[in-house]
Amino acid sequence: MPKLSIELTDQTARLIPMQLDWLTRHIQRAVARLGGSGEVRVAVVDDAAMSQAHQEFAGVEGTTDVLTFDLSDPESAPPPPKPTAAAIKSDNVRVSSPPFPLDTDIMVCLDEASRQAARRGYSTEKELLLYVVHGVLHCLGWDDHDEAEAAQMHEAEDAVLIAIGVGAAYAAPGSEHSGPGEGTR
Repeated sequence: MPKLSIELTDQTARLIPMQLDWLTRHIQRAVARLGGSGEVRVAVVDDAAMSQAHQEFAGVEGTTDVLTFDLSDPESAPPPPKPTAAAIKSDNVRVSSPPFPLDTDIMVCLDEASRQAARRGYSTEKELLLYVVHGVLHCLGWDDHDEAEAAQMHEAEDAVLIAIGVGAAYAAPGSEHSGPGEGTR
């Protein structure tokens, strides 16, 4: 399998080394579970930076949970096959690898993750990991623009989190999760 590179930067300087190590390891496992190769760069930012990026790149005022920038060249190869939630849940260690490597920048908002994690009763790191998985799934062809697509995407996100030993975010008892891409705008 081609090499997978994960780069995680905490632009808030609020995460401790143990949190950064946990996130890096679990992002690596999640992307590998999806068959990903290439480069995934994750920037942890605060509300102010996310609000600025949300306005600049999406034309929407206010903060959000995650912004994904797929920098892969669609001209170099066809889009990667979208793994199914069933394939993610299967006993296979990895879903089939995309025909071209990922090249993505993902911004995740620590302030939003902290708010959502406190509300749901699990760690901020788990919520940040959920946002990264959400962004990678977008790069693999998933979308969440309508309720049915969002439900399928949330099922896939849970499947990845369960497969790597973190546990579900949506199917978790009492989660009532609005989901990445659907949070504060």
